[in-house]
Amino acid sequence: MEFLELKDFLDLKFVQYNQQAFIENDPICIPHRFVKKQDIEIAAFFAAILAWGQRKTIINKCTDLFHRMDNAPYEFMLHHGDEDLKGLLGFKHRTFNDTDLLYFVAFFKAHYQNSDSLETAFIPQLSPFREEYLSELNRPNFEIEQALNHFRTYFFSLEDYPTRTIKHVSSPAQKSTCKRLNMFLRWMVRKDNCGVDFGIWTTLKPKDLICPCDVHVDRVARRLNLISRKQTDWQTALELTTALRKFDPADPVKYDFALFGLGVEEKF
Repeated sequence: MEFLELKDFLDLKFVQYNQQAFIENDPICIPHRFVKKQDIEIAAFFAAILAWGQRKTIINKCTDLFHRMDNAPYEFMLHHGDEDLKGLLGFKHRTFNDTDLLYFVAFFKAHYQNSDSLETAFIPQLSPFREEYLSELNRPNFEIEQALNHFRTYFFSLEDYPTRTIKHVSSPAQKSTCKRLNMFLRWMVRKDNCGVDFGIWTTLKPKDLICPCDVHVDRVARRLNLISRKQTDWQTALELTTALRKFDPADPVKYDFALFGLGVEEKF
């Protein structure tokens, strides 16, 4: 397709899939069950981290998880006791198990005792416990790559973190596409009038987001010649996002809706 033809096509698909109807069968339905900002953050983070496999299974697993927290994840993180933690034992989704879950809970408790938003965990100069980054206050051209690398370091800054849990939080430093975290950031940062993404974070900007590059998006993007790189890694996600910025520099990842919808719903 020519540039304008492809842009019109993707814009059309974006409008088609960026609708309330998209929510019901997607893991994003999990955070949409909550109202409090911190509940939304926690629910979205788990929904994104557990987002591999069939969407119905992911939704069911997240439903089970938050039922174990009395559907009040923020209160659970701050005020749980040993008996509450016992209720998490036995939780499992794919390779994510209760050992990983207990560390995630410990991280959230430590973080929310020092900050009222999870956004600060992605911003070096704002993260509690990371004083060595204070010199970067007000640094211009904040980059998502640095945010993701910093988050992984910060996430595992608690003592005695389980080695097995490391695989569940990716970063560009490992050359990962960071699909799940980029999807989480899209949910938290993007905001429009359609009500799918939340847009409850304000420091990170939509223009800087990186498109989540899962197997469906990757396949469709290659068919549309938006990706030329042979392997699928962090550089691939950057290549795709650079291509999408030509269509909308202010909000490139809105086309995640179009590419994902074409791949999953239309088997493009």
